[in-house]
Amino acid sequence: MTNTVVSSQMTDLIKHTDMSEEMRVETMELCVTACEKFATNNESAAKMIKESMDKKFGSSWHVVIGEGFGFEIEHEVKNILYMFFGSLAVCVWKCS
Repeated sequence: MTNTVVSSQMTDLIKHTDMSEEMRVETMELCVTACEKFATNNESAAKMIKESMDKKFGSSWHVVIGEGFGFEIEHEVKNILYMFFGSLAVCVWKCS
């Protein structure tokens, strides 16, 4: 029952995604872990996420973490996640 609550709360953080459910859940958990681990260093959190995504899902992943930014990107279909972790926005996408 706890997993359902956590999943529901995490889903509320998503602003946009077209990832499969399995990839989305894994990516969100990775983003939360990285943002918690490197709470004062967005660059290190982004690097951790990028390296993990490259290893797990193949290369060419990009990650932006911060506050108050806008973006317009091209990405591979089924390979983008835009979410919030507290006041931080996290955008993860793949393009080759």
